[in-house]
Amino acid sequence: MVTRDVVFPPGRQALYEKNRYSPAIRSNGFLFVSGQVGSREDGSPEPELGAQVRRAFDNLNAILKAAGCSFDDVVDVTVFVVNPEANFETIWRIVPEYWGAAPHPTLTGIGVTWLYGFQFEIKVIAKLPESGAA
Repeated sequence: MVTRDVVFPPGRQALYEKNRYSPAIRSNGFLFVSGQVGSREDGSPEPELGAQVRRAFDNLNAILKAAGCSFDDVVDVTVFVVNPEANFETIWRIVPEYWGAAPHPTLTGIGVTWLYGFQFEIKVIAKLPESGAA
């Protein structure tokens, strides 16, 4: 059996253990990050869409930092959006605050009908810096 090299951000390990998944796994020089939503410390959603998106990115960045990398190391992004026709423009106005300069990572956007009470989720794959590759 393969041992998983799990990365936990500070202060949220209990939430991940309760929900029975790993926030991120290091493997073969890459970091595979589970979908991050705009959840508060207790797991509840931020009520407003813009705050949810910012919190999702903050949660993502905490995981990236715990693994020794940043959004600049992200090579692939998947976003899930509830009601994209209504929500996309609001979300995409916030993204540049976190995205950084070109060249940008690859992107797949998926419209969904349900995200467990959330409206936005982001999952990424990042290339670990050479010193952090496990």
